[in-house]
Amino acid sequence: MKERFIRSVKMEPVDKVPVLSITQTGTVDLMNLSKAFWPKAHYNPEEMAALAVAGHTFVGFEAVRYPFSLLELPEAFGCTMSEGTFDSQPHQLDFPVKKKEDVSKLNLPDLSKCRGVSVVLEATRLIQKRLDGGNDDIPLIAGALGPAALASCVCGVHNYLRWCIQEPDLLSELMVLCAGVCAEYTNMLYDADVDGVLLVDSEAGPDLFPPPLFESMVLPVYKNLTQKIRGLSLLHMCGDATAILEPMAKSGFQGISIEEKTNMADASKLIGNQVCLIGNVSPARTLLLGTPDTVKKEAKQCLADGTRMLSPGCGIAPRTPLENLKAFVAARDEYYLEH
Repeated sequence: MKERFIRSVKMEPVDKVPVLSITQTGTVDLMNLSKAFWPKAHYNPEEMAALAVAGHTFVGFEAVRYPFSLLELPEAFGCTMSEGTFDSQPHQLDFPVKKKEDVSKLNLPDLSKCRGVSVVLEATRLIQKRLDGGNDDIPLIAGALGPAALASCVCGVHNYLRWCIQEPDLLSELMVLCAGVCAEYTNMLYDADVDGVLLVDSEAGPDLFPPPLFESMVLPVYKNLTQKIRGLSLLHMCGDATAILEPMAKSGFQGISIEEKTNMADASKLIGNQVCLIGNVSPARTLLLGTPDTVKKEAKQCLADGTRMLSPGCGIAPRTPLENLKAFVAARDEYYLEH
């Protein structure tokens, strides 16, 4: 499975497309089965490891994906967070950069002393220990925020949206600073022997960020960032990313995960021969609210449309039924039997 995952990202031939979740996998059903529950699984490495492995053990995902929230880097910058609940993720309460002058005063965090980073690194070791002795062929995928998403956390969404138009140089400065921290954290994870790190950076997408500014402001940051990453470079973009697919394909990221709002067939025609497209079964309409049959239908269509890695289009909702996730995995195998 690990070789299949790596070969897929590198656009090399594989026997069949990997089926996994490139985004968060913590669900209530998996919490009950693993006896590891939110919110503790966000902050305790033993609980995080137990719940992370459950996606492979009980669903059949061909990867172990963790953590279940992406607040490690914002917390490192001094953002304050809620704890979250049994079935809802932590969310940001406050941020350090209130005004323009605060950007130049922002201190770079020492990631080696950050609680969230330490938890994820220890969970990585515990996951590897759990998989050792028979299941060590399973790839480990860690998630983290990308530079635009991290910048929006550090300065607040209101400032982020205003500055992208009124203060683009200032926002670029903040993004560059955040990109350096993203690269450092990503390489810490690769040094811990994870197989893939997915940077979630939807705040750079057209739903929030004007596409013309993506090329002038974000693309140079991505190109510099991907040159620093000492492993596979993976990006997730929520929303309809059609308008920025081609520049994203030139960013240096080897794998690009897209939400279902971006048509997989169209994306495949545009950039499918340049990068590994990942996705994009709807996590809400289909996996959460659908039936096993509707899940299989959409998953098979996604495969037919050219995905190189079958995955939900975004994080799995906590209340997603286990039977729908199992149907999602089964759809991949059925597709190859039918074709």
